[in-house]
Amino acid sequence: MDLSLKGKKALVCGSSQGIGLAVAQELASLGAQCVLLARNEDRLKAALQTLAVTDQPHQYAVADFSDPNTVRKAVTPLVQAGDFHVLINNTGGPAPGPLVEAPADAFENAFRQHVVINQLLAQLLLPGMIKQKYGRIVNIVSTSVKVPLPALGVSNTIRATVASWAKSLSNEVAVHGITVNNVLPGYTSTARLDQLTAVLAEKKGISVAEQMNIMAESVPMGRIGTVEEVAAMAAFLCTPAASYVNGVSVRVDGGRTGSI
Repeated sequence: MDLSLKGKKALVCGSSQGIGLAVAQELASLGAQCVLLARNEDRLKAALQTLAVTDQPHQYAVADFSDPNTVRKAVTPLVQAGDFHVLINNTGGPAPGPLVEAPADAFENAFRQHVVINQLLAQLLLPGMIKQKYGRIVNIVSTSVKVPLPALGVSNTIRATVASWAKSLSNEVAVHGITVNNVLPGYTSTARLDQLTAVLAEKKGISVAEQMNIMAESVPMGRIGTVEEVAAMAAFLCTPAASYVNGVSVRVDGGRTGSI
């Protein structure tokens, strides 16, 4: 099985912490040169130091995913400097809360950060992937693509949109040796999960620890997942071994999602 990413270059979004950083670490361990993209420069600098050494130095760029112009400005010179083979689309999800209380601009902001930015980055990187006849676009989404999650109405809506966008794109670019897939994390130990747990605990009038136990017990494996477990699947989809996996949404959730 060919899992080597030596000689490949990856742009990893939201990679200063959490799942994004774990994906970058896994890609680097397989030999890829990684360019980290996020808005917090101090965290990016620290994250860069955790990546395995490759033949080419890793880099970072600063951009705010709520502003497409800053993303374009940050990524354009990177693309001009050399072709990318891998794009990891990943950014923080919308704030949790009841859908009936969500303002209209919450949908607009989330659409911009998750759909517009994905489209922008794909358009910037695809010419190089087509030239190299090798491309991997992996979107870190959510199991809500399969079954909507409580207290995440805005996120459920936007995540489903990303999945549909990815499937559509996968059909168009496959002929060039490019695949587009989604990784759907279940309950994973991140700051995002902590935020959701706090919201649910307050709504139920129980402690955060009690709510976390409820969530863990809802998983057949009886525990919360780790960012490394999500990253392993994302990295596999980027390798030559996954060359015939295209247009799918893969759950990494310990079996929790109640659908086939």
